[in-house]
Amino acid sequence: MENIVFIILIATMVAVFLNLLLNRFQIPTIIGYIITGIFISYLFSLHSNDKLAGVAEFGIVFLMFTIGLEFSLEHLKKMKKDVFFFGVAQVLLSGGIFSLIAENFFDIEKKSAIIIGFAFALSSTAIVLKILNDNGDIHSGYGRKVLGILLFQDIAVIPLLLMINIFSNEGTQLSALLFETFISAVIVIGLLFVIGKYLLNPFFKAVVSSSNDEIFIASVILITIGSSYLAHAFGFTYSLGAFVAGMMIAETKYKHQVEADLIPFRDILLGLFFITIGMQIDLQIIREYWVDIVLILVNVMALKALIIFVLLFSSTNKRVALKSAISISQVGEFSLAIFALASANNLIDGTVNQILIVMVAMSMILTPFMLRNVKKIADFLTGIDDLDVAIHSAHLENHIIVCGYGKLGQEIVKELKRYNVKYVVIEKDINLVKKAKDKNEPVFFGNAAMKSILKAFDVESSRAVIVAVNNEKKLRLICELLDSFKKPVNSVVRVVDTYEEEMLKDLHVNHVVNQGRVIASSLVKEAIIED
Repeated sequence: MENIVFIILIATMVAVFLNLLLNRFQIPTIIGYIITGIFISYLFSLHSNDKLAGVAEFGIVFLMFTIGLEFSLEHLKKMKKDVFFFGVAQVLLSGGIFSLIAENFFDIEKKSAIIIGFAFALSSTAIVLKILNDNGDIHSGYGRKVLGILLFQDIAVIPLLLMINIFSNEGTQLSALLFETFISAVIVIGLLFVIGKYLLNPFFKAVVSSSNDEIFIASVILITIGSSYLAHAFGFTYSLGAFVAGMMIAETKYKHQVEADLIPFRDILLGLFFITIGMQIDLQIIREYWVDIVLILVNVMALKALIIFVLLFSSTNKRVALKSAISISQVGEFSLAIFALASANNLIDGTVNQILIVMVAMSMILTPFMLRNVKKIADFLTGIDDLDVAIHSAHLENHIIVCGYGKLGQEIVKELKRYNVKYVVIEKDINLVKKAKDKNEPVFFGNAAMKSILKAFDVESSRAVIVAVNNEKKLRLICELLDSFKKPVNSVVRVVDTYEEEMLKDLHVNHVVNQGRVIASSLVKEAIIED
């Protein structure tokens, strides 16, 4: 016991002082934790610690739970294309290509090649989502693509673990295993759905009525760990159960308090998780096979990024596709679990396993630097400044959306500031957006004449939409889109003359301000007063 306490003391001391040093150079704390793990593993000869790894895994559990809080069932429905189309396509394409390369170019046996190939298709949920959460990009256009693909990758871990079971147990019938997995999924989702829909609100109401913060925090931890254990008991990952539980709580009015209370637990356990990643790095393997490790690392990340870019480029702009591809080009923590299980079942050679572990860890170490500079990389490769539209669905309510940041739009913004009203502006002119960004104005690049853009800014929960564009065709299209929402949108539209006003008469526009008429009226009034 004393030895364990001493190890924890040394690890904490190294992590704190190392991260203080790295923070001066703006190096992410994740790197400090991984280096701490390497140091501790060699200082105390702890290259593997299953108990520590088991506790550390709950860092990912709490991370996925807090991500789930941001994405209710309604949001997941909106993301179904990202999760179930792009996610499926990415895993199948990446896994299939890597498997073929492993078998045909490295003479790895087919079963082992399939496991390695599909493990390479997985990315680091823990690192990517933590950094996207920290910098706010989780709600950006590329952040949603990344999240959708990562969510399916989490789901894909289940059939991969099942695959190892099939490969290592020749006598087991595939149909029986698949049927068992399907039944388990139905039971888990059914139970969590019933609990979330019928029991969570009464439970939290009783907890809150106690007016005891400790009981509230304990109840949140109970729900997080309980849902994770339920999923794991039926053969799924802990983090998948936690994500579903977070989504259920997102439907309640307690989500914001729950998220605030869980963040300290999440960050501490994530730090422990990254320390265990560092503990798995064998410096001897690096010395002997560093050329192989570097070649595999560079080629896997480059090929994976290319596959994701090509896949996304068909349905989104080049910049979003590029940033998404760079963000999840690494190989992630679940791959380490797959390699460990495959090695234990003699499906992967011991030396190959160590090389793969080091390669995965190195890709995870590179990830924070890549994510921190993803905008600069995209700027360099695309020649366009960072003008992504932020997806504010989780943050905006009772706000005003201004369409257009021309001279009139800028005057509207000044007036909104005078009245201290929350607002966002959508503008398609890159130069105007740059000008606004210099002033720290909430002006985002996007085409307001697209329904998806209006939805992204929670148009249905807005206080009003002010349309101040100079193009009559675009004006008509925006008004048609505002009229198409199920929930009525309070629209205030500026028109230049009577012709434009007549053009909107068949639409349900709440307020039409005729610029010509207003100016004429003001001029006449001023003239009469002067007279």
